[in-house]
Amino acid sequence: MNEQELDQERAGNVRSQKFAVKGMSCAACSARVERVVSWLDGVHSAQVNLATESMQVSWDPDKLGTEEIKAAVHKAGYEAEEVSESSQIELDIQGMTCAACSARVEKALQNVPGVSRAEVNLAAETARVSYEPGQVQSRDLISAVEDAGYKASVASQEDSGGARKQDREMEERLAGLKRRLVFSLALAVPLFVLSMGGMLGLPIPAFLAAHSAPLTHGLVQFLLTVPIMFINREFYVQGFPSLARGGPNMDSLIAVGTSAAFVYSTWNLGEIVLGYNPAAKAHDLYFESAAIILVLITLGRFLENRSKARTSAAIRELMQLRPETATRIEGQELASVPVSSIQPGDLLLIRPGERIPVDGRIEDGQSSLDESMLTGEPIPKSKGPGDSVITGTVNTQGSLRIRAEKVGRETTLARIIALVQEAQGSKAPIANLADKVSLYFVPTVICIALLAGLAWYFLGQAEFSFALRIFVAVMVIACPCALGLATPTAIMVGTGRGAQLGTLIKSGQALEKARNIQAVVLDKTGTLTRGQPELVDFTILDTSPLERTRLAGLIRAVEQASEHPVARAVVQGMDKEAVEPRTQAVDFQAVSGRGVRARVDEHSIVLGSRTFLAEQQVQGLDEDTVSDLIEELARDGKTVVLAAVDGQAAAVLAVADRLKETAPDTVQKLKDMGLKVIMLTGDTQRTARVIAEQAGIDDVIAGVLPEGKAAEITKLQDQGLQVAMVGDGINDAPALAQADLGLAMGSGIDVAIESGDIVLMGEDLTGVSTAMSLSRATVRNIKQNLFWAFFYNSLGIPIAAGALHIFGGPTLNPMIAAAAMAMSSVSVVSNALRLRFFQPE
Repeated sequence: MNEQELDQERAGNVRSQKFAVKGMSCAACSARVERVVSWLDGVHSAQVNLATESMQVSWDPDKLGTEEIKAAVHKAGYEAEEVSESSQIELDIQGMTCAACSARVEKALQNVPGVSRAEVNLAAETARVSYEPGQVQSRDLISAVEDAGYKASVASQEDSGGARKQDREMEERLAGLKRRLVFSLALAVPLFVLSMGGMLGLPIPAFLAAHSAPLTHGLVQFLLTVPIMFINREFYVQGFPSLARGGPNMDSLIAVGTSAAFVYSTWNLGEIVLGYNPAAKAHDLYFESAAIILVLITLGRFLENRSKARTSAAIRELMQLRPETATRIEGQELASVPVSSIQPGDLLLIRPGERIPVDGRIEDGQSSLDESMLTGEPIPKSKGPGDSVITGTVNTQGSLRIRAEKVGRETTLARIIALVQEAQGSKAPIANLADKVSLYFVPTVICIALLAGLAWYFLGQAEFSFALRIFVAVMVIACPCALGLATPTAIMVGTGRGAQLGTLIKSGQALEKARNIQAVVLDKTGTLTRGQPELVDFTILDTSPLERTRLAGLIRAVEQASEHPVARAVVQGMDKEAVEPRTQAVDFQAVSGRGVRARVDEHSIVLGSRTFLAEQQVQGLDEDTVSDLIEELARDGKTVVLAAVDGQAAAVLAVADRLKETAPDTVQKLKDMGLKVIMLTGDTQRTARVIAEQAGIDDVIAGVLPEGKAAEITKLQDQGLQVAMVGDGINDAPALAQADLGLAMGSGIDVAIESGDIVLMGEDLTGVSTAMSLSRATVRNIKQNLFWAFFYNSLGIPIAAGALHIFGGPTLNPMIAAAAMAMSSVSVVSNALRLRFFQPE
């Protein structure tokens, strides 16, 4: 629905309902259902999805009801039933610092009555919630998040507003972290020198040295530490309340660990003030541990957030494709107006070098448009009157006048942005283990830290200061952040990079499914081939009574009167012969499936099959040269058309659907990945084999009607294969839906977005291998992140607990533990950012 319809629905004048439609078998069926419903009085819009066998209808409830809609569908020969559809809302979440936070927010949302599903993305700091309409309101969800200790707000629904808001918030957050870091470092450096200088061989003035001035030594450290803790009070403000609510997070670990070190040191400082063994107590202060831990964690967060900001670079680049202003033609005047004010039907002037501001159609002008930023295809496309144009593409040459058709959130660019944002907010099944671990991670770490400290103190007969160091080290080295960021950052960067390459991956699930694919089924027409028959051979026979140019003019005149695809291909081919002047055919007669005949400039012209021409008593068909030529063309899978003039064989023409230039390379790349490649087509076995051989495909399934393609996919799945189907998203919609992974060519963006798990924006077949290799690279990156996150915690926590010290090895200084924890998150995000530089082979 557009904005006007949404406003009407809020006012109660429009009802929107989803219907399940049974009986549709092809695109013609879905088009028929959509047409009959759209024609009903009171219906605002009707959209049928063949792949999911569903229909979304918006209508005026004062004029008709669901029964009338179902009756109209029934009259068209199909059946429709209402579907109880869940509503979906996206929330911006503030205050999450680790995977434990995201897991707790997700659990809080799922516990709201009426919520069917909740997915929280730590990297994007968003939550996507599906709920039953009428049972849940946005304030219920926001309250649930706030009760869990975080902040939430409804995400902006504008195509760019939400992301721009997030960008501003990220800039403000980075600026705040930078200020905290600078002030903290200014205090932490002298604190570190004062406390550790003696061990490092640095000279310490006598009036500050621990042995000569223990009280001054301790007080200065205290006075330097307190401001650092105040500047970084966020850890305590969020950490302790989370711990009190029974939902501790990473901030809780930092708060408890640093507080323990600070309290112990303050106690010792008090004993120094009281004169209780001052020299010894001055060497038993850990103010620097508390302060340096806070500084290192803040540094890690700054680097982590700066890296996370780069994960959305692809979205920002897509948004920058839409210009802010456009030139609207108002009568005889030109007005520069904001793009947001343009309405469907407005006439716009696009000068050379300018970007197209809306989706529309050219009314006047010729130019070449650079669509590489959307499709990944580098060669500009020639456009003229009647051709459609897409938002964000660049007009490279002449001026154009275009009529706006889709604006705002309805444009292709806006829908692509929304699709990528949705994919970046999705989860992959591979993340389930990390999510489960994260929920119990922090409580487990707190228990381990307590047990380790107590064990060393009571069982190991260690000093309290040693046990405290063990406790603090375990608390600060544990990092649930790395677990929580491992999957979403890779998905965000991978899907964003795919969008830059013209490959729209709709979800994390699609990424993971693509990794497990074993067989790729390619539709022939429009996928392997260009989908448009072309004249590929025009041979003049020795028996022709006319020369080439004159004959081409007569053939064109006859075929112009036919609507057959082969005829259109012949006309386009004859146009290249530069024949003038154009002539008209009279007495035109078409014999279905066989040929045509007409008179042009007093000449009798017959075009068609050899059998048809023989029936017209055409002479010269029995020549060996003619028979050999026809057999050779037919053997190559081409459609042969013979031409006769005044009863005499004159020419042999061949029409074929050319193989896309990139098809053989793409097929070979898929084979190199270990995938089985299969061609699926409705053509005859002979024609299909010719195309398959040219593409390098060994397995062919031919003679399959559109409605039978899904059944063929099922047969392959029954053999135990994970199958990907590549089609044009229209006639192949049922097969795309049936396949384990559907890759829809973007020739029809509306249907493709609905039908496929992955949408290939360009017509170039290399997008298939790009999608498969990108998915493998992304899943491999996720596995690397998860491995290092689990490995880091599995190794770091035991070492911090003193496992090496049991065998005479060293213990882990809490400051080093803090640095390791901070860098673990940074390393995970940095590893994910490598996908920004992914290049298909």
